[in-house]
Amino acid sequence: MNDHLTAGAVAPQAPPRPAAARLRVRGDGAARAQYVEDLLGDPFAEDNPHGQRALLAADEQRQAPAATEELLDRFGLGAEFVPHALGGRLSGVEDLAQVLRPVFRRDVALGFGAGVTALFAASVVWAAGDDRQCTDTARRLLEGGRITILHREFVHANAILRGEYSARPAPGGGFVVDGRKDVVINADRADAFTAYVRTADGDGPDSHSVFLLQTDHLPSRAVHRLPRVRTHGMRGAHYAGLDLRQCPVPAGALVGRLGEGIHLSLRTFQVSRALVSGGALVAGMDSALRYAVRALGESRRGLVLGGRRGRVLAGVFADLLACDSLAVAGLRLLDAAPEYALIPSAAVKYAVSALLHEDLDELAAVLGARGYDRGPAYGGFQKLVRDLPVAGLGHAGTADIQAVLVPHLRTLAHAVRRGAPWHEAPAALFTPGARRPPQAVFDFRRLVAEPRDPQDGCDGLLAALLGAAARLDGRRARGPRWAALADLAGAFAAEVHHLAERCATLAHRPHSTGPSPAAYVLIDRYCLLLAAAACLAVCENAAPSSPEGALLAEPDWALLALTRFGRRLGLEVPDVPAGVAHDLAAALVDRYRRGRSFDLYAMRLA
Repeated sequence: MNDHLTAGAVAPQAPPRPAAARLRVRGDGAARAQYVEDLLGDPFAEDNPHGQRALLAADEQRQAPAATEELLDRFGLGAEFVPHALGGRLSGVEDLAQVLRPVFRRDVALGFGAGVTALFAASVVWAAGDDRQCTDTARRLLEGGRITILHREFVHANAILRGEYSARPAPGGGFVVDGRKDVVINADRADAFTAYVRTADGDGPDSHSVFLLQTDHLPSRAVHRLPRVRTHGMRGAHYAGLDLRQCPVPAGALVGRLGEGIHLSLRTFQVSRALVSGGALVAGMDSALRYAVRALGESRRGLVLGGRRGRVLAGVFADLLACDSLAVAGLRLLDAAPEYALIPSAAVKYAVSALLHEDLDELAAVLGARGYDRGPAYGGFQKLVRDLPVAGLGHAGTADIQAVLVPHLRTLAHAVRRGAPWHEAPAALFTPGARRPPQAVFDFRRLVAEPRDPQDGCDGLLAALLGAAARLDGRRARGPRWAALADLAGAFAAEVHHLAERCATLAHRPHSTGPSPAAYVLIDRYCLLLAAAACLAVCENAAPSSPEGALLAEPDWALLALTRFGRRLGLEVPDVPAGVAHDLAAALVDRYRRGRSFDLYAMRLA
């Protein structure tokens, strides 16, 4: 990320936005997602004020698209981030990800700047805030206000994380906060901040606390908004700085307990990671793949699906469905059993970011010169090339996720050595869009900071791979493609046991020496195996009652995805049976022509 400051004076607090006439919105997440999709309209219609022409023009000017932000405000996007019990629409994380996808498909920066960042900030309040803090935050979001997050500094910090705040007790009660951060999304126009503030020396688990800073409750002399920062990616998002100088903060601004900040970050970052993966990254890659299909159709030879470029499209489509399988499983796990979501949410973010980054390079080769076009037809692709890496990095980078996953590998090794059973994750995790029971409402307070293993068994998602591989043997008679998928699944099942054996070497290393380079290699393998598990489980549980369900219930996409994963893992995998890539590319083009999204939901596009 580029840290060059724009010229100009200190940015004042943005004036309150006038309340927009709210649109009447009802229905579950899928219905609201379709509402947003239709509301935003055809992104390539020349007269659409919320289409690519307007979005790219705003990006060129490094401005947020004001008309589209206003439209989302009328929709009441802020209500999507407020729990139902507090007057909002948030009852499930999967529903929220669906609602956000139409926004992210059009503009990743818009999805963060006008959208999901508010939940990243508010989630700590929903998880540990008192009644007054929850009520105040809910009211602010429901009325169209903005709230953003001030993260603590991490080792290996990127520009978003650099700098921090510290607090000391004030003589008359409360605290005095000092410090500055130069790169904070919406710092120049937010009216509330959730801040991770150092309240103790050292790097221990109790070194930081969380404060809800509401600028209308703070003295203006102590709050200094810094100029906007020019960034290479997400140029329309408002990244700016916030400088707090001897800022008095009331005791009631403390969220949770003193010294609980790192604990709260471990709890709430699970939701952030799942939404970045299942919202921004998958939706952004959906659009990137759509540009490549369009380019191939407009090429001199047209849509020749059997050639190299057709194989690339089929491979990226398989990866996208696989990544979405993993992302949706993570979202549904948060909804169903948030106590067990710490490790899967980290693995989802790690795997989806890595896989889709590679796929973006493949698509660039298909687009060729069109990938550099800045016009409305293809300009969105080069914008995605800039925006998606920033979105994938988000609030915490790879090192932070690895710090969560490495201890789990030790835990897995101990579980295998003592002969713990392999309990499969429930099939409900792998049925996207399946209705939740009405009483099943996501509760932030159920998130935990310590990993829990269900029923004291081995990893449930890896167990799903083992179970699916065993059951696939019974499908060999359906044809050569099913037989090939069964063979691949068997190879991946063997790799699960091999991974567990390699993890056992970690158990012999003292924790004080820190992770070895081998541990990071094992994390890569572990996350790819989880993606393979999600693929097989979605294929097994898909209902072939529609064209979209029929595609997922057939072996082609999972076969191609696992073949690509196997090559990444260095496994000896046979060539894909003849016709698989061609048929999957044809299914992709069929979705394109019928105006359907390329993800698991295959929703109707405007």
